Amino acid sequence: WVLSKTKKDDVDDNTAKYDGRWEVEELKENTVPGDRGLVLKSVAKHHAISAMLTKAFIFDNKPLIVQYEVNFQDGIDCGGAYIKLLSSSDDLNLEHFFDKTPYTIMFGPDKCGEDYKLHFIFRHKNPKTGEYDEKHAKRPDVDLKKFYLDKKTHLYTLVLKPDDTFEILIDQSVVSKGSLLEDMVPPVNPPKEIDDPSDKKPEDWDERPKIPDPYAVKPDDWDEDEPSKIEDPDAVKPEGWLDDEPQYVPDPNAEKPKDWDEEMDGEWEAPQIPNPKCETAPGCGHWVRPMKNNPNYKGKWKAPMIDNPNYQGIWSPRKIPNPDYFEDPHPFEMTTVSAIGLELWSMTSDIYFDNFIICSEKEVADRWAADGWGLKKLVASANEPGMFSQLVTAAEDHPWLWVLYILTLALPVGLGVLFC
Repeated sequence: WVLSKTKKDDVDDNTAKYDGRWEVEELKENTVPGDRGLVLKSVAKHHAISAMLTKAFIFDNKPLIVQYEVNFQDGIDCGGAYIKLLSSSDDLNLEHFFDKTPYTIMFGPDKCGEDYKLHFIFRHKNPKTGEYDEKHAKRPDVDLKKFYLDKKTHLYTLVLKPDDTFEILIDQSVVSKGSLLEDMVPPVNPPKEIDDPSDKKPEDWDERPKIPDPYAVKPDDWDEDEPSKIEDPDAVKPEGWLDDEPQYVPDPNAEKPKDWDEEMDGEWEAPQIPNPKCETAPGCGHWVRPMKNNPNYKGKWKAPMIDNPNYQGIWSPRKIPNPDYFEDPHPFEMTTVSAIGLELWSMTSDIYFDNFIICSEKEVADRWAADGWGLKKLVASANEPGMFSQLVTAAEDHPWLWVLYILTLALPVGLGVLFC
């Protein structure tokens, strides 16, 4: 592994250096004896480290499998743990590896706030212009949160196949798959036709499917002044209504505060409370007839809507051939990869990386996983607390669970005493 000695572009000199520290250490928890990984150690610093591949990977007739382990040992607030597969070039110098170094594929977890991501991005070369564009895979349809917070080692795998399909796996379970031609944003191939930018909608183009009937006339008996609500003439004041009692009365138990200054604060008045005499009566105060819907109300008259005889549909500009169109039938044939790099910023330290492998054979990747991540998984499972310990730990975080535990135990005992 080679530490970068360069700086980021367009960043203040105080933070531009790639001076984040790396170490090779054992896991903090669930350690496998003798096993160590590459650990990002600094907070709020730029980290960049990379290594040349034993052999460059050429995208021809064999799949690409990229696999590695990540453990957010202290959780993760804001930061990434993704890798970059660096594009081959004659001037590739790992000591100058930085954010602008050309890469072919970027893959791995990334999180900030409550936004949990799993990137798969590849840089596609435009066959007409020679320029590169980033193509992003759709987001996985699974909840990624637990992989960032459980402080366990997780296995991330990307599989690219020569038939232009891909799969993304976490812990050897598929979380996303698709086609390089159909499931990337923006699409690899641009549309054959585009809207003509010079085509303008005619001023007399009518897009209204319905219009007010121009021949409709307001009926003579249509009264727009009728209110929507009127008093109910059939309503009768409930028996026992207390006309002379107010709804609210001064609180007889209220006392004037000792520091009340009538010259400054004015004459003191007791606060109002609901009249106790009204609690048993149907109502108090001046009785008013309730309102009801006015049967004669019609509102503002409007002409009824009819089909527009001049309707021409929703206008859209005519299509013209896309001058930038091209067709790349096999985007799998990407730029050759000759190095792997981690170029990261993190607000949390002790991010653990281990067992990177780039190959073409699933059996090799699976065996690599079994010898590394599989052992870590077994150790973590063996060290998990028993059921009783888990219940106690949960109750320490949520004390109300003690009540549930007691009731759960007391209920069968009580029923046994009752029936026996």
